[in-house]
This record gives sequence, C-alpha cells and structure tokens, in this order.
Amino acid sequence: MSTGRPPSRRGALTPTLIVVALVVVGFIFFANVWTDVLWYRQLGFIEVFITENLVRIGIFAAGFAIMFAAVFFAIRIAYNARPVYAPDSEIRDNLNRYQAQLEPVRRVVMIGLPVLFGLFAGSAAASQWQKVLLFFNQEPFGTEDPEFGMDISFYLMTLPFLGFVTGFLISVVVIAGIAGILTHYLYGSIRLMERGVFTSRAAQIHIAVTGAAFLVLLAINFWLDRFTAVQSNNGRWAGALYTDVNAVIPTKAILAVAAVLVAVLFVVAAVIGKWRLPVIGTAMLVITSILAGGVYPWVIQQFQVRPSEETLEKPYIQRNIDNTRAAYGLDKIQVDRYDATNTASTGALAPDAQTTANIRLLDPNLISDAFSQLEQYRPYYQFPEALNVDRYEVDGKIQDTVIAVRELNPGNVQTNQQGWLNQHVVYTHGYGVVAAKGNKFTVDGKPEFLQSGIPSTGVLGDDSTYEPRIYFGESSPDYSIVGAPDGAPAREQDRPSGREGEGDNQYTFEGNGGPNVGTFFNRVLYSIKFQSSDLLLSDGVNPESQILYDRSPRERVEKVAPYLTVDGNAYPAVVDGRVKWIVDGYTTSQYYPYSQQEQLSDATADTQTTSGRAVALPNSTVNYIRNSVKATVDAYDGSVTLYAWDDQDPLLKSWQKVFPTSLKPFSEMSGDVMSHVRYPEDLFKVQRQLLGEYHVTDPSTFYQTKDVWSVPADPTVESNSGVKQPPFYMSLQMPDQDEPAFQLTSSFIPQIVNGNARNVLYGFLAADSDAGNQAGVKAESYGKLRLLQIPPEIQVPGPGQAQNKFNSDPTVSQALNLLRQGASEVLNGNLLTLPVGGGILYVQPVYLKSTGETSYPTLQRVLVAFGDKVGFAPTLDEALKQLFGGDSGAAAGDSDNNGQAPADPAAPATPAGADAKADLKAALDEANAAIQAGQAALAAGDFAGYGEAQNRLSAALKRATDAEAKIPVAAPEATPAPAATETPEASPSPSPSAAS
Repeated sequence: MSTGRPPSRRGALTPTLIVVALVVVGFIFFANVWTDVLWYRQLGFIEVFITENLVRIGIFAAGFAIMFAAVFFAIRIAYNARPVYAPDSEIRDNLNRYQAQLEPVRRVVMIGLPVLFGLFAGSAAASQWQKVLLFFNQEPFGTEDPEFGMDISFYLMTLPFLGFVTGFLISVVVIAGIAGILTHYLYGSIRLMERGVFTSRAAQIHIAVTGAAFLVLLAINFWLDRFTAVQSNNGRWAGALYTDVNAVIPTKAILAVAAVLVAVLFVVAAVIGKWRLPVIGTAMLVITSILAGGVYPWVIQQFQVRPSEETLEKPYIQRNIDNTRAAYGLDKIQVDRYDATNTASTGALAPDAQTTANIRLLDPNLISDAFSQLEQYRPYYQFPEALNVDRYEVDGKIQDTVIAVRELNPGNVQTNQQGWLNQHVVYTHGYGVVAAKGNKFTVDGKPEFLQSGIPSTGVLGDDSTYEPRIYFGESSPDYSIVGAPDGAPAREQDRPSGREGEGDNQYTFEGNGGPNVGTFFNRVLYSIKFQSSDLLLSDGVNPESQILYDRSPRERVEKVAPYLTVDGNAYPAVVDGRVKWIVDGYTTSQYYPYSQQEQLSDATADTQTTSGRAVALPNSTVNYIRNSVKATVDAYDGSVTLYAWDDQDPLLKSWQKVFPTSLKPFSEMSGDVMSHVRYPEDLFKVQRQLLGEYHVTDPSTFYQTKDVWSVPADPTVESNSGVKQPPFYMSLQMPDQDEPAFQLTSSFIPQIVNGNARNVLYGFLAADSDAGNQAGVKAESYGKLRLLQIPPEIQVPGPGQAQNKFNSDPTVSQALNLLRQGASEVLNGNLLTLPVGGGILYVQPVYLKSTGETSYPTLQRVLVAFGDKVGFAPTLDEALKQLFGGDSGAAAGDSDNNGQAPADPAAPATPAGADAKADLKAALDEANAAIQAGQAALAAGDFAGYGEAQNRLSAALKRATDAEAKIPVAAPEATPAPAATETPEASPSPSPSAAS
C-alpha cells in the first residue's frame, strides 16, 4: 500500500496572507481615523468630525447604492432576458466562445462591476457633502435676482444641489444603460446582421426605458440651465446678457419640453414596439438643440446685439455692476473726490499731526534679521521672514507695532544632538513675544523695542502677566511629546536663564494641548500615524504624556471649520494674559448671480506671496466672499475659538445650523481680543482687484472701459515683472475722519496694458480696521471702505514715479551709491502712500546691511516725496522739514533722533564750527579715495592694504553721516529735477535736493 505524498498546504497560504494584509491595512486605517477622533475630541470639535464624516458616509452609501443597483439590475435583467439560439451561426459561435470564457467568473463580474462603479460613484458623491448640507440647512438672503426673482439662496444653496443630483443620475443612467446594452449584445439580444441591427423584445424595452429616463433627466437639466444662465461667465460680463435672456433662456425651456415629449415617445415605443417615432424625435431633438442652443443665439448676438451692444446690454451691465459690488461687499463703499495738491507748502502737515507722528518706519519684511540678531539668543529659536503690524496702547496712546514671536527651530540644534528624543521631547516650544515701535528707531538704526528679552519683559507684560511659551505656531515641529506626572523631573528645554554662567531652564507643559499618548494602545496608534518606533519604545513617553501635532494656526482652523477659506496671514497678539494667533476665515461661493468671478490665487498675489513671505490662497474661483469668522488659536495649548464675526451672512447662518456648537457669537469676544482684530488682507486684496473696474457704477462708462484702474506693481522690488504692491497697515486719518484709525491701505493707477501704464495716482483705498476695545461690541466704523478718487487732470505721481524720483535724484543716488560701494547693501523699505497735507505723501525707509553672516539691516535714512519734491535725511522728521520748506507743521515719531549720531571712537573729530557742507564734501571725497585705494590693493593681492582702506572708508562714511545731520534744513540747496521723473503737470521750477 503506497502512503503517497502529504497534501500541499500552499493553497492555504495565499488566503492567509490576504487576510493578514487586510487586517494590517484595516488597522492602519483605524489608527488614522481614531487618532483624528482623539484630536477633535481633545480640541472640543468632535461635532465637526462626526457630522462631516457621517454625512460623507451617508452620501457615499446613497451614491454607491444607487449606482450599484442600477448597474446590477441592468446587467441582471439583460442576462435573464437572453434568447436561446441554435448554434448554427458564425456570429453565434464567436459569442458562444465569449460566453464560455466569461461563464466561470460570470457571477463575480455581475457583482464586481456594479461594486466597482458604485465605489467610484460613492466617492464622487461624498465629495459634494457641503452642497448637500447647505441645501438642507439653507438660510434666505432676503434679496432676489433681477431675472427670475428667486432668492439668492436658491442660486447658492439649492441650484448647486439640484445640479449635482441631476448630473449624478444622468451618469447612473448612462453607465447602467451601457452595461445593459453590452450584456444584451454578449448574450444575443442585440445582433449585428447584414440587414441591420436585430434587437429582441426585451432589449427594446430595456433601451426604451433607459432612453426615456435619460431624456427626462436631460429635460430637467435643460430647465435648470435656464437659471444657471445668470451665473454665466462666458460673456464680456458675468450673468445673463441680452442674448441669454432673449435667446438662450427661452430655447432651454423649449428643449426641456421637447426632451420630455421624446421621452414619452420612447415609452410608447416600448409598448407598441414601433421605433420610428422615437428615432425621429431624437433626431429632431438633436437638430433643435444645435439650432436653438447654438445657431439661434449666435445669430442674435452677431446681427442684433453687436451693432447696438452698448444700448442693448446696458441694463444687464447694470445688473452685473450692482450684484458684483454686493457679492464682494463693495456696495457700501464711501467714495470721495480728493483734489490733491502737488505743492509742498510750509506747515501743510499741521492738520495731520497725529498721522504724521504715527508714520511707520520699520518695514516688517526687512527687519526680521535685526530681530534675529538682537533677540534670538539661541540658534534653536527663529523669527519669521515677515513680521506683523499691529497696535497696542502705550502710555495711554495707540502705538503702531511690529511684532513677532520667538518660535522654535529644532533644525538648528547641533547635529550631534538631533536625535528623536531631542527633536520631539526636549525641544518642544518657542519663547516670548518681541515687539518694536513702528514709528521710531534708535539713533544707530536699530528697532526700539517695546517687548524683548529672555525672560520676556516690556510694556506688553512679563512672565508673571502673560504666558510666553509658544507651543503652537507657524514653524512648530510636526509633533512633540509633552507633560509629565507631578514631581517628575522636567525634560523640556525652556529658555536661557537670563543670568551669566547659569544653564538653560527646563520646563514641563501644564496645559491641555493634545490627545493623551500615555496608554500603550494610544502609543501604538500614534507610532503608526507618525511611522515612529521611538514613540512606542522611548522612555520620553510617560502615562501623562500628550502629543501635540497639527500645530499651525491656519491648519487648526481649517480642520475645525472645513467650510471656511482661511486667510493667508495669521498674526500673534498678547491678549488676556496669553499669546493668541488671530486667524480670519471666509465663507465663499462661485454661484452668486450676475457677479464677476475671481480666482483667489490671482487676486491675492503680490510680492508677499510670490516671495513666500505670506501663504497664497488656493487656486479656486469665487464670486461671493465674506469675512464671516474670526478665530483665535492659543499659542500655549492650541485651543481654537471660532467667533461668528459676520453673523448676518446667510452662508454662515447655514453652517451654524449644521455645526450648532462650534461657533460662538462675537458678543463673547473679550475687549482685549477685539482691540487686535484687523481687516483681513486677502479679502482686501480681492476687493481692490474688483474695484479696478467696479469703482465705476455707470453702465455706459463701464462698457467703454475708459476708467479702468490697476494695482501698481511693487516699485521696491528690482526686476519686478509687474507683481502687485501689497497693501499696508498703518494708523491713518482719512480726510473725513476726526482722528486716526488703524487702516489697511492700497493705491490705484491707470490700467496696465501689456505691462505699460501711466504711473500716476488715480485712487487711494483704506479699510477701517479698528473694531474698538469693548468686550462683545464691534465698532460701527469697523470694515468701512473709503475710496479717494483723484481727478486725472491733477497728475499726482504714483508709487512708481515716486520711486523713480528717489532713484534718480542726484544727491540721493550719490549718497546711496557710496554706501553700496562700501561692501554694504542698501535696502529700500516699503513705500508707504499717505493722503496728508492736502496731497499725497510718499515715505520710504532706507536700510543699510553690511556683509557677514551676523549682519542685519539698520535704518539709516528716510526718503519722502510730495508732488515733485524729494526729501532725504537721517530721520523722517528732518526729511519732512526739507520737503515742506523747513517746517512740515507736525513732528514725526522719530523727531527725538534729530541731530543725534552714534559715537564712533575711530572717527576723527570734526572741527568745531566748521562748515557742515564742506565737511560733507571732504568726507565723500575721502570715501571715494578709500574705495579706489581698496580696489588697487585688492588687484595687487595686498589684503592688509585692502583692510586698511575699508577702515578708512567706514570712518569717512561715518563722518559724512554726521556732517549731513548738521546741515540746516531751513535752507535747502536747489538742484534741477530729473526730466525723466516729471509728470505732465510738473512745474519747471527746480526741485530741492534731498540732502542739501
């Protein structure tokens, strides 16, 4: 008797591996989902996570079920209706072979295909969850569209949902119909014969029902297209224009009725078995749709509208103007004529004394290096590339402030200390706020700090009055493990001790900032999430440990409010004893009728976003936007608070019905937070982009595009390819205001065509950013837009012309060129535009940065321009005196620095009583000689001689600075104005030199 070989166990291995793989994948999926649950629950927004995902799951299930059922029954019905033929045909032989090959897997295919299509359909449907929720929770706008008289909410919340449902059902019918037809063909119910196509009775009924369903849905789609005409952006202006109203909309209604009639013919054909009428009806529908949907509107447009376009389109252009302005919040803008003067008369700034005193000199985009060199203290700290402008009350007065937080930069920890423990347990947070006065600087050009040092001290508070530790910020690590039981030794690197010879302090996080990761199960989950075995095995994790992640303020707001578009700039403020990030959120839509669409990424692009100093908004299209939410993110524990800022916005009201507990009314906002609310930059950029055209409210002028404006290119950026100048925050008193307010400002020049424009100023826009300081009370003036329109005939220089004047002024260019040749870099600060003195004043700080890794920019000069005159001095106050004939009428914030200069022991003493102008000339001559000597020494390889020449150059430039500061400002020396910078209205009289 033969024992034989044991049966192979290989057959059991494959299913086992499949099961194991599915378990692993399933557990990884579970780990990611459950850690999200822990994150939302800890933050107090579990409602958002559950609601969003339950709705997604429900929509997915509905979409899956509908597509699965349609495809499954289409295949099943076609299969059950298959005819039985004798195998005597060559065609039948081929089909029999296909059927024979399919038969072993037929059941799998008949289930698998519907499942596959169902998965695709469910996923696509689930992505539309916001449309579904808005439809079922919609709030009325109380405003009707001008064409159909429907409430605006119909277009923003009902029509998108109906369009989604119709489009989805059309896809279901088409896919199920194709699946059914292919099954009929495969099993012989449809045959291609020499005399034509043979279809069985069952196949005919199947095709007729599918065709009728498709045509009914097509009719609904045609009917809905009537309403979408008012959302069209295919014409020169958004909305339904003359051709749409008089040709497209009526023909869509005709096509809808025609489609229903043809659908009836299909049903009749299914009953009587005659296909002549539905075939003729379908052909007529196609012809009608081509003629009525394409040819007829084209004829109307070409032969009726074009010859009289302005007259016929006038009422529709007016609709576009009115609705665009309403959709972007421009309908309540205050427009005033500003008859600006170009004459800088003595004492002209007296009425603007408060504005003059607050003119900002520190450029937040240039002084990050100064903050770093003066306030970084440790290499593992860092400041952002661009700082923020805010305001604080100092000595009873509102002070414009440049502010930043000292964030953690673990990448700068020494290489031999960059292990997992240091990266995620030891180095966990930044420390402290650093703030400087915006309108002042020290005598040697450094920021004048209001808040600085470690420990943190200053007018904003100290360690005893506010929590300085920054666990959540824009540059935080991806995750940190913090917290420990009471009495456990502290492991977190906190801050330098502040005393010489002492080591750094250690700290243990005491807040509730992240999910607990102390249990073994949670450690396993987060080890999978962050793909780190150290997190599972390290002794740096204890039973009280919390894990902090998703730490960017913008990211946290986006996660807890997924229906918002978040502003690209979150900024810190010291409020209520904490450092809090303030984040602006927008509700947006692309469905507002008759409103012009804008791409957010294009409308908000400027030199800040292109340089990476600000976050660019997504490349999405909108035609409605509201700053509906103000959010705060605590820098210590990451807690997020959402305030319903625009509580009249119907979109926000709808989302409040969806997430009733996630938003608080702004009446609960503290006065401290209220005092630091700003008008958001990205909303302002979108509005100024639209105002280039939509400041015009007369349809005839709008049609002729005679008065289109552009945002000027940033003139301070070399080789600028037309990238827009960013808006600027500043304290400013507009002509109709009684006192200054914190404002966000921008200017306008004539339309830029092919990169060319006349750089004269046409408009100045300011948005009031003062919300007051009362708890729960928003100042009525907040958000008010004021537009100053300058008559074109006045020819006020624009920012580009002002920059050209600065660059080409002989005295200015000579002084700056000498600085550049002395192994130093001259940096032009932001060019501010201010409507003061009855005209337009331009102010630009000039920074000097020497070579070397530890160098940083120091403010050395201030350039000012008014009309055709230029001033250039070590302080803004002196420059304004130059500009306004020796007396500007107001004192600038840096007036205390007048006549002062930093001591330089290496510089020879200036003879007492010597003529200042002669000293200046002698110093400049010596600087030139030192430059030439240095170049000669360098060419000869004499590095010692080159170093000596550089020392002579530095001393000469210092003497030149001191001499210039002593030149009397009341008697400026005249130099001819460069012809290239004159405006058409420029006076032929000489322009005062900038520094004489």
